[in-house]
Amino acid sequence: MCQYSADDGHMTPWHVAHYGGIAQRGPGLMIIEATGVLPEGRITPGCVGLWKDSQIATLKQIVEFAHSQGQKIGIQLAHAGRKASTVAPWLGGVTATNAVGGWVDNVKAPSAIPFGPTDIVPKAMTADDIQELKDAWVAATKRALAAGVDFIEIHNAHGYLLSSFLSPSSNHRTDQYGGSFENRIRLSLEVAQLTRDTVGPNLPVFLRVSATDWLDSPTEHGWKSEDTVEFARALAAQGAIDLIDISTGGVHSSQKVKAGPAFQVPFAAAVKKAVGDKLLVAAVGMINHGDLADKILTENDLDVILVGRAFQRDTGLAWHFAKDLDVEISMAAQIRWGFTSFRNASEYIQPNSMKASIFD
Repeated sequence: MCQYSADDGHMTPWHVAHYGGIAQRGPGLMIIEATGVLPEGRITPGCVGLWKDSQIATLKQIVEFAHSQGQKIGIQLAHAGRKASTVAPWLGGVTATNAVGGWVDNVKAPSAIPFGPTDIVPKAMTADDIQELKDAWVAATKRALAAGVDFIEIHNAHGYLLSSFLSPSSNHRTDQYGGSFENRIRLSLEVAQLTRDTVGPNLPVFLRVSATDWLDSPTEHGWKSEDTVEFARALAAQGAIDLIDISTGGVHSSQKVKAGPAFQVPFAAAVKKAVGDKLLVAAVGMINHGDLADKILTENDLDVILVGRAFQRDTGLAWHFAKDLDVEISMAAQIRWGFTSFRNASEYIQPNSMKASIFD
C-alpha cells in the first residue's frame, strides 16, 4: 500500500519503520509500494521514486533489513499516467497544483481523456514520451537491482499508465499502441520484456493487472475479464513474467465495483484455468483470514494469495493467518521471546521454522 510519505521520491524514516515492522513479523514475501520510474509518474508528490541514484540508499536499507529477518522483498515499479499529480488520500485525493508540488501541466496518458469529469486532462503521449518511459523503466529496474530486491512487479493495474493503455475507455490512440486489442497490449508486453531483459533469467518478474473496468453499460466499452484472460495468454506465450497478480478496477470513474470478501478470486481463477502452469497466478482483495486464503488456493488451483490493506491495520497479520491454519512461522526473536520463552508461553512461533516461499 502506498504511504505517500516520501521526500522528492526518497524513502524516509516512515518507510523504514513501516516495512521493518512488517518484516519482523514473518510475512514471507513483501512488495514495496508503487514506485515512480519518472517524477511525473508518481500519484502524489509524496510517492516513492527510483528515477535517480540518490533514491537507492534507503531502499537498500529496507531490503537488507527484510533479508536479515529471513524475508523476500520486491518492489512495484509504476507510472501513474492520468491519475498523477494528486494529493494524499487523507487530504481528499484532489489535484495537486504546482503550488503544492504537483505537475498539472505534465500529466500524461495514452489519450487526452481525464479519469473523471473534474480531473486533469492529460497530454496524449508522443512517440518520444513512450520511449522516455521505456528508458526510465529500464533505469529504475537497474536501481532496484542495485538495492538488492528479490523480484520486480510491474504495476499494470488500477487505471495507471500501462493499465490505461489496455482499456478502450481510456485509450483512443490510432497508432501502433491503440485501436485493436493487440495494439493496446503492445506497450505492456514491451515493458514486460524490457524488465526481463534487464533483470536476467533468474530474478522473478510479477505483473499486476485489473481484470475488469467494472463498467456495466453496454455503451461504455471497457476492459473485461475475457480481455484479461487473453492478455494473460499473451504474457504466458511471451515468457517474460513469472506471476500475474489479478486485481480489478480503478480505470474509470463510473465503475461499479461489486466488492465483498474474496470478490476478485473468480477473475484469478479464470486466468489460472487459461494459463495453467505457464504462469503463477495470485489472488488479492479482501482476503483477511488464513482459513479463507487456504480455501481459495485449494478450491481454485491458485498459487499465491497477496494481502495489502489488512497489513495497514495489523503488521502481525501473518501471525493471525498462522493461528488460523495451525502452522508455525518465523518471527524476530525480540518479539517472539514473549510468546515462546516467557512463562512457557506458546503462540505458533518457533525460532527455526520458516514460512514456505515461492522462491524455494
